[in-house]
Amino acid sequence: MSASDGPILLTIALLARPGAARDRLREALDHAGAQVVLEDDPNTLELQTLRDADPGAVLIALEPAIEDALERLDPVLGSPSLTLIFDEAELAARRDGWEAQRWARHLVAKLHGHQDVLPPGAEQDQHLQPEPGLPVTPAELHADAPLEFHLREAADAAPEVPADGLYQAPQDLREPVSLEDALAALQPTQDEPYPPAMPAAAPPADVAAAVAPITAIGDHSRWSLVEEHVVTSPAASTAEAVPERFDIDRLSLVELERDTGIEGGCPGAVLVLAGIGGPDALRRLLAALPEALSTAILVHMRLDGGRYGNLVKQMARVSALPVVLAEVAQPVDAGQVYILPDDVGVVASQGGLQFIADTAGIQIDALPAAHSGVVLLSGADAAQLDAVLALAAAGAWVAGQVGEGCYDPTAASAVVVAGQDAGEPPQLAATIAERWGVDA
Repeated sequence: MSASDGPILLTIALLARPGAARDRLREALDHAGAQVVLEDDPNTLELQTLRDADPGAVLIALEPAIEDALERLDPVLGSPSLTLIFDEAELAARRDGWEAQRWARHLVAKLHGHQDVLPPGAEQDQHLQPEPGLPVTPAELHADAPLEFHLREAADAAPEVPADGLYQAPQDLREPVSLEDALAALQPTQDEPYPPAMPAAAPPADVAAAVAPITAIGDHSRWSLVEEHVVTSPAASTAEAVPERFDIDRLSLVELERDTGIEGGCPGAVLVLAGIGGPDALRRLLAALPEALSTAILVHMRLDGGRYGNLVKQMARVSALPVVLAEVAQPVDAGQVYILPDDVGVVASQGGLQFIADTAGIQIDALPAAHSGVVLLSGADAAQLDAVLALAAAGAWVAGQVGEGCYDPTAASAVVVAGQDAGEPPQLAATIAERWGVDA
């Protein structure tokens, strides 16, 4: 049975200007067997017409020419019950051959609610004849599954597990049951005086007479953490030592080197990397984040033409956090979502993270590992895996997207196999809220 023979879960409205992008998207919907209830140009589409069509999902071909139209249609597109699927118009127009078929298969899986994205002929036959032998065990089914994050979760929960009441210490093992017993065990007995730190020869008789008696350990009036400097009077060498007067006349204040960076900024950030299929995954991630965080969210997703302003407006519709475009020479403030252009990076200073001009873009190793995290969504650049895993080894939280809607899981799956956290965008958002929520 082909994907188009399955049940249709959603009615679709296709919003795109006439052209190659719209034709390719319509072909993908036809392949998916979708029920297209509306196909129109957003610039000429009336708000009431879209509302009367009552679609379950809307597929939008993003381009600058429809930016104002989407603002006008926001009363319907902003409905939480509506599923929005975005695609770049230029990418859709150029998509052909294998890439077009692959995108169509992922669209079929999303609309029909399954994860079968394999090409025709790769399906497994579900009507096999009975054969002798044992069935496949659960251990065999999970032979290649990553277990590292489960082991770390078990290690974190181990201190909370009740102790075994049947345990009995060996008879020859004596453990102090109180602080008094522990201190008493450290004190020498009367037959065991304190041994000297190093063997020393007996001093001459005339010197031994002048040596002061050893102060008992219980007398702490002479204890000090700082070695005192004393001045001995030349007239009487045996006179009581007098502390030297602290000379404050020659003291001076030296101006410390001031930080030339901009004041403000949070000590770390959560970097979100995405690509093909990233807009939809990013939308689900931001929609699930709370209204306040103690860290900043940095989003880097390469877009043809660099139309990051459009991405800011689209994500601001679903995010409870403010979504802004990152600008050079500005601090990175907590509780903000920043869309990073290709020529903007970050640097850590005494006041926190700051945005800087960097033609190479965001440098992952510039993030302080102790206060930062990295989330790899669909289409994240696999060339950044080494830097991401190095940051994870330094103590940063790293996670990858899995499950339905991850059209390009190469980089995300790699970090999961390496033992990092995994989940769908709403699950990853819940983990971010738990780690960096204002009440966490």
